[in-house]
Amino acid sequence: MIFPVSKNTHICLDIALLVISEDHSQSPVSPSPPQPPLSPRLHHHHHHHHLHPSPPIPDSDEIDDAALFRRAISLSHHPNQPSRTFHLSTKKNPSFKIAFLFLTNTDIQFAPLWDRFFHNQPTNLYNIYVHADPTVNITRPDSGVFHNRFIPSKKTYRASPTLISATRRLLATAILDDPANAYFAVLSQHCIPLHSFRYVYRSLFVSKTFDKSEPEPESEPGIRTKYRSFIEIISKTPRMWKRYVARGRYAMMPDVPFEKFRVGSQFFTLTRKHALLIIADRKLWRKFKLPCYREDECYPEEHYFPTLLSMADPDGCTKYTLTRVNWTGTVNGHPYTYRSSEVSPELIGRLRESDNSESYLFARKFSPDCLKPLMRIAKSVLFKD
Repeated sequence: MIFPVSKNTHICLDIALLVISEDHSQSPVSPSPPQPPLSPRLHHHHHHHHLHPSPPIPDSDEIDDAALFRRAISLSHHPNQPSRTFHLSTKKNPSFKIAFLFLTNTDIQFAPLWDRFFHNQPTNLYNIYVHADPTVNITRPDSGVFHNRFIPSKKTYRASPTLISATRRLLATAILDDPANAYFAVLSQHCIPLHSFRYVYRSLFVSKTFDKSEPEPESEPGIRTKYRSFIEIISKTPRMWKRYVARGRYAMMPDVPFEKFRVGSQFFTLTRKHALLIIADRKLWRKFKLPCYREDECYPEEHYFPTLLSMADPDGCTKYTLTRVNWTGTVNGHPYTYRSSEVSPELIGRLRESDNSESYLFARKFSPDCLKPLMRIAKSVLFKD
């Protein structure tokens, strides 16, 4: 299936799943929480004001990224050119793929669970890419689905545009690697799957009822005709103005007026069209890469992507995410972290519940000690369709 992007460009539908780390420390444990709210940290107040600018993006990183983005965009114009990075789809293997993109600054603590998720699944239906902070001592798996899936990476800082850069780097690498990548899912090392791979794949590519926000128009039975990006886009929330002026009162003008500014979760699942749009952007990136003088209000990765896609193609976005998060009991901007004692079939059932889609597909944030209880219920609960 080919989707026109411009007069001279056609893009194959492909799925890329990214795992992105949103912090550098464990959040404190709160009492057993009520039903998780659906919106991000947008309503929480912080009492410490950080008036020092965040570190700028190094020029060397910008130069490297620009070259990578140019290659990915060029390949999208000539999809039959070979890739020198990872394995490529071929004309004999034209299946749409999901690209799972992991951004991490620690070991991939749920690697055994993801190994189980991908076990016995056709390898022509997915790709995996990992962006790991090179300044952190991370053990790279010598077997399993994450083996040899680490991409050239740069240092990341919390509450800085480096997280935007890391996400764009993952998107560009996945685009360049495989023209069959059609959906790109961003996750962190604290994320877990809430369903089997088969369920996730069918929800994104096959089901005509999965997206409740806009039912599929009448078409031939079993054929999807419209694909949208699953990204949270929020236009009204407390402290919106303070987030907008975190870089300075007029810093975002004229390219991003306040009425166009949006916020949303950094964990999303994008179409290839939107992944290309993001790596091709220069105009908004010049604004969102500016250093923040209010770190307590500055989460660029939650601002840039929703704002860009809302301005460029609002109808192509669902305005909600497929990754469940619990902001009850948040501390210092970190979401609630589930512990091993809380893992149960009932918790998984609650995390799946969504008003916008038939189910959430992923969830966060889980502590490393959740691995064993999650593995125990993987077959009977998590991956049972």
